[in-house]
Amino acid sequence: MIGPRALILVALLTTVTSAVHAQDRPTGFLTPSKNIACQFFTDNGQANDKALLRCDIMNMEARPRRPADCELDYGHAFEISVKGTAGRICAGDTVMDASLPVLAYGEVWQRGGFTCRSEQTGLTCFNAMQRGFSLARAEQKVF
Repeated sequence: MIGPRALILVALLTTVTSAVHAQDRPTGFLTPSKNIACQFFTDNGQANDKALLRCDIMNMEARPRRPADCELDYGHAFEISVKGTAGRICAGDTVMDASLPVLAYGEVWQRGGFTCRSEQTGLTCFNAMQRGFSLARAEQKVF
């Protein structure tokens, strides 16, 4: 039988563990279709000039040809920096994470100089310089 002190200790450990894991959770979102996931990255957890937003689209009607200098997957991952340009990236991983919250259609997500809008027609993300990308199953555009 577990005594009252042991129960209190278990409750405290559970609370501390939950708080630690909450800090480890990725920052970002999924689209309602769960076809697109985006995550926000910084060097030290603070928004700064080195912050990045990466979005991955899982299902597309057509994938672009992989460049010769890319030995990993190409076509599904897009990245944008706070003050730079956006583009497709060569990536051997994914930011897809089922634990991310869903950004409902018509909703806007903003973090560290990035803005993303979820629509039934797809997702559009951009930085303060108005550079970014629009992602949809049928077509992906970088601007």
